[in-house]
Amino acid sequence: MDDMTEPRSGPRMRDVARAAGVSAMSVSRVLREPALVSPELRARVEAAVREVGYVPNRLAGSLSSRRSEVVGLVVPSLENSLFAATVKGISDVLRRAGFQLMIADSGYGPEAEEAAIRAFLGQRVAGLILHDTLHTEGTVQMIRRAGVPVVENGTLTETPLDMVVSYSNREAARAMTRHLARLGYRRIALVTLPAGVNARSRDRRLGFQEALAELGLPLDPRWMLEMPPGLASGAEAVARLMEGEAPDAIFFAGDVLAAGALLECQRRGWAVPGRVAIAAFDNVDLLAHMNPPVTTLHLPRHEIGTRSAQMLLDRLARRQSGPATVDLRFEIIQRAST
Repeated sequence: MDDMTEPRSGPRMRDVARAAGVSAMSVSRVLREPALVSPELRARVEAAVREVGYVPNRLAGSLSSRRSEVVGLVVPSLENSLFAATVKGISDVLRRAGFQLMIADSGYGPEAEEAAIRAFLGQRVAGLILHDTLHTEGTVQMIRRAGVPVVENGTLTETPLDMVVSYSNREAARAMTRHLARLGYRRIALVTLPAGVNARSRDRRLGFQEALAELGLPLDPRWMLEMPPGLASGAEAVARLMEGEAPDAIFFAGDVLAAGALLECQRRGWAVPGRVAIAAFDNVDLLAHMNPPVTTLHLPRHEIGTRSAQMLLDRLARRQSGPATVDLRFEIIQRAST
């Protein structure tokens, strides 16, 4: 048995083997490749691990193989609940395969993403899942040198680092803008999160602009706002847009922004959609229960997570090779706010 798999202190692998009534080799096999052993053996060993309080040193065990049983995930924010469904999908698939998930928050900053990836690679993660698709040059070079599989899932990109599974933010915004026009709205405004550090906001703005150009509708710079996240920002945005020559519909490329705007309209006695129509970008549960319910886009966030993890596992098992792109699309949910 390789002593490097043993923790430096505390219970040892031989203690687990004794408690489970199996050999140390069987314990090692369960810990290293749980998917390849019988459910009964796995259950016995896992129960013994809990009983004796054994903590395997997975990093040390990966020094020779250069691969741990951990996958690193970088998301823009741990405060944003939109990422929860994707994280859950990733975690569920990895756990069933005997892998664990390690998560870092980049704070919407490419430099922070680079630092997180450097830390993950230092821990010899088996692979990386990245929400962002725009990276520093240092990040790109570091990943190329490491040679680990990578899945990006924040939006579709024509130049993925390796694999990408998502939907097109650009096409989704374009589709919603065209939908509003089909409903008869001609003066359509857009509110996004700040685009400087958010490629998804830039894609949504571009899709909006393309749709207006295709439809021959006016593109008034006064009707395009960037706002920080939060209900208060949505309220401020609708108040500003309704001054002077106002739009007849506002597309909020952010669910919380849309909710804040609708609440502000109710406070001011502005009828929705009589005075102004409101559409959102993400189908969070809150939007379906507001008065009126808010038209929005349904995005397959949980499936993005499950497919991301499965693609990574397929690559690790050599069931898939070469770059891969999976477009999971989106769906417009028409409700009373428009």
